[in-house]
Amino acid sequence: HTQQKLIKLHQKKAHIMEIQVNGGDIAEKVDWAKERLENPAPVTKVFRKDEMIDVIGVTKGKGFKGVTFRWGTKKLPRKTHKGLRKVACIGAWHPARVSFAVARAGQCG
Repeated sequence: HTQQKLIKLHQKKAHIMEIQVNGGDIAEKVDWAKERLENPAPVTKVFRKDEMIDVIGVTKGKGFKGVTFRWGTKKLPRKTHKGLRKVACIGAWHPARVSFAVARAGQCG
């Protein structure tokens, strides 16, 4: 784990990757991991060509955002009552509920 504050980069988190080790008992897996710790691991040594792998991604959290930022809707005219960064109509009278397809404010990222 590197000390990111000592190098003058904009990155705040260190490059850490977690991989699953298959085969053998636990002691063999630990020995295999210890001898490869802090050493470069080229992709060709870890994976074979055309091998299927599972990838997990995490988005950057942006908190609770309004509908204009979150969905990119148009802003309402300047003289709008109670704010202009909203959706003007969220649906008809019936059905008497808001459709899931209507852009709404909420958690972004």
